Amino acid sequence: MTQQLEFQLRGEFVELCNLLKLSGVCDSGGAGKTLVAEGVVSVDGKVELRKTAKIRAGSVVTLGDVQIKVLA
Repeated sequence: MTQQLEFQLRGEFVELCNLLKLSGVCDSGGAGKTLVAEGVVSVDGKVELRKTAKIRAGSVVTLGDVQIKVLA
């Protein structure tokens, strides 16, 4: 079963590792960086290996059974 989360942007974008931390998927930005480096995070269906990738409104970030929809 997929868990759906929504994240409200406060600016133009959020860095991927920070999104994982701010949405509560992981405990810290460092843990987020590790998950990204392991190749288990995807953005809009593609594996994303850039820890500081700019995630903008409309993107969907997936980690395991968790989906984070980024809202403007």
